[in-house]
Amino acid sequence: MESYTVFMATFLLILHLVQAQDPTGFISVDCGLPLRESPYNAIPTGLPYTSDAGLVNSGKTGRIAAEFEPVYTKPILTLRYFPDGVRNCYNLNVTRDTNYLIKATFVYGNYDGLNLDPNFDLYLGPNLWTTMSTNDTIEEIIHVTKTDSLQVCLVKTGISMPFINSLELRPLPRTAYVSQSGSLKFMFRRYLSNTDRTIRYPSDVYDRKWYPMFVEGSWTQVTTNLTVNASNLYELPQDVMTTGVTPINPNATLNITWTLEPPTTKFYSYMHFAELQTLRANDTREFNITMNGKSQYGSYSPKPLKTQTIFDITPGQCDGGACLLQLVKTPRSTLPPLLNAIEGYTVIDFPQMETNEDEVAGIKNVQDTYGLNRISWQGDPCVPKQFLWDGLNCNNSNISTPPTITSLDLSARGLTGIITQAIRNLTNLEKLDLSNNNLTGEVPEFLADIKSLLVIDLSGNNFTGTVPPSLLQKKGMKLNVEGNPHLLCETGSCVNKGEAGKKKKSIIVPVVASIASVAVLVGAIVLFLVLRKKKASKVQGPASSYMQASDGRSSEPAIVTKNRRFTYSEV
Repeated sequence: MESYTVFMATFLLILHLVQAQDPTGFISVDCGLPLRESPYNAIPTGLPYTSDAGLVNSGKTGRIAAEFEPVYTKPILTLRYFPDGVRNCYNLNVTRDTNYLIKATFVYGNYDGLNLDPNFDLYLGPNLWTTMSTNDTIEEIIHVTKTDSLQVCLVKTGISMPFINSLELRPLPRTAYVSQSGSLKFMFRRYLSNTDRTIRYPSDVYDRKWYPMFVEGSWTQVTTNLTVNASNLYELPQDVMTTGVTPINPNATLNITWTLEPPTTKFYSYMHFAELQTLRANDTREFNITMNGKSQYGSYSPKPLKTQTIFDITPGQCDGGACLLQLVKTPRSTLPPLLNAIEGYTVIDFPQMETNEDEVAGIKNVQDTYGLNRISWQGDPCVPKQFLWDGLNCNNSNISTPPTITSLDLSARGLTGIITQAIRNLTNLEKLDLSNNNLTGEVPEFLADIKSLLVIDLSGNNFTGTVPPSLLQKKGMKLNVEGNPHLLCETGSCVNKGEAGKKKKSIIVPVVASIASVAVLVGAIVLFLVLRKKKASKVQGPASSYMQASDGRSSEPAIVTKNRRFTYSEV
């Protein structure tokens, strides 16, 4: 058997068919739609669309110019554009490990009156999806989600502002449109018919958009009024499968061509067949399928009024990027080749792993708790590196492993309330700076449970209670609690007033107090002995030469007090 595989329909897929006809799981977002107009049912699909408010934290709303409105349906009329920041992201709640058809629509429509051709990048999570350089396009991709959240990001790359009109997500069967690696970027989706009608939902239960294709002078159309059994994994619409084409010349090949950019691009093609004619007893329709002259599937005959989908389980490539698909009549066939519909997708690899999902949830909870609506805090917090969230550092040295957050600096951000429990989800945190805010409550003990956390700056806040002993005793810990007048350490107050209104001093670790007291005591003894010897030298005379010859070091004490008095708590 050749590398091509035939997926044939069976009645065992009835349950799947029922589920496919239910649009549950569809996400339809009208970008820029005012909340007062949300939701509404779009014409002609009847699908409900909602406003993008709440899915994105930035951007402004606009509307395409009036002269373009009659051409487009309601979801296209409004848009959201992004004059501020470099990366602006939509955050969508999705179902983990689900195969989604994701569609993003961009119709410029001279909404800003500038007549500028748009140019910006579109990202899916931390990976580049495509570069937008036209003013009227729909970008599609089939992508398997790895978490419960999906970010679609627009990135400014030039003088034009990124914008978007609509976002649509349609769940597909998990075993349909399978790629060995990467995701599948839409290239074409055609049904072969001499018409100008575009087909989508509700005719297509997955809301795929089918465009007609017909070559005048080379093809002849074949149709049927009978029902085609289309209940295979791909659920082809009746309107797609009840029509097809054959070559006008019964001995000619049926040719379809396309071009790949760049030429080394890998692709998958999906061919959909159903015999639409009632064959006589002595009639045979049989053909070989070749790609650029190489046999891909041999001696194939479409099944009467029953959909079959043929595709390669491995991605293909075409020399020079020029692809020629041919359906070639076999010697024993009395009828020419037949094709009903065809789809093509290119393989797009997304090598960069998303940040550890528990840490993403943690940092977003921190963001929500403290109302941190910074323009840079959108999309993945760690990657790509050029879009790292302000105040964060991450470990992302290996793109094949999820990045982790190693440092969080929220100093002087106007934070209020207590230290949020969400920080405990940042399990790889090494440094935490919450200084110079207005945080209150007790210093939480869970900070000591973050094993990698060794530098904590809580200075300049209004914490109360006692610093947890587990923090004070943690080996290697550097803890700064200066400027918290009501905070206590286990040995007493952590804060003391210096002489004459000098800056308050913070004792960080009680062990330091013990060491300091011993050092001062030793220094005092040394000072006393030195002074005593000096006094003795003045009386005894000859002893002074002995003191001078003992060593060349200074006779000053090891600890210099500078006439300073120490309180007990400082010692």
